Amino acid sequence: MNEPESTDQPLPLIVHLTELRDKLLRALLAVLLFFICLFPFANDIYTFVSEPLRAILPSGAGMIATDVTSPFFTPFKLSLVAAIFLAMPYVLYQAWSFIAPGMYRHEKRLAIPLLASSIILFYAGVAFAYYVAFPLIFGFFTSVAPPDITIMTDINSYLDFVLKLFFAFGLAFEIPIAVILLIWAGVTTPEALTSKRPYIIVGCFVVGMVLTPPDVFSQTLLAVPMWLLFEAGIYCGRLIKRSAPPPKDQS
Repeated sequence: MNEPESTDQPLPLIVHLTELRDKLLRALLAVLLFFICLFPFANDIYTFVSEPLRAILPSGAGMIATDVTSPFFTPFKLSLVAAIFLAMPYVLYQAWSFIAPGMYRHEKRLAIPLLASSIILFYAGVAFAYYVAFPLIFGFFTSVAPPDITIMTDINSYLDFVLKLFFAFGLAFEIPIAVILLIWAGVTTPEALTSKRPYIIVGCFVVGMVLTPPDVFSQTLLAVPMWLLFEAGIYCGRLIKRSAPPPKDQS
């Protein structure tokens, strides 16, 4: 028996806009609540984020603030980013609840696991950057400094640097989701992606070379997980392709 598809009736545009406004306000309120809770601990959060660098700084080196307002605005910015980071599951849930009524049931069954997996993978990428990549990257950069140079990193420059890497590693870990979506949308097939495996592997190492220090170990440390995630995406794409319902006659 075929399962019923979405039966929602078309609604006026003003209703959709009102609902969208409500979803956005709820998402912003969630971010604001997290920010209010985190801001009193802004300095502690910055201490935690800067630990990978401070742990390997030579004796006598430290972090500095070159701008008068940096001691306040840098932890402030970090607290805001952390609030968005923690509120992201709820923000994505609000986005999902807005678009879900217009989706078919079989699309919902696929979209929900993909949404949850994308959140988990992004967090995993950030954790990988903090616990694995940062010690290697900062260890390399501090080891190549000239002996007569004292390393004094600006706190705002450091924050900008690590936020870029957090975002880059988080996106890199979304590779399986991107592969599955491409296969699900019919843009490509698991067989076509498998045939391009050599180029994908080379691309992973190129990305690793760009995001990590210029040594083979660090590049491999990022490239290999990216390749494995690509293979995982192909495997899941094959499973989805097998379980996909046959196309319906639109006539």
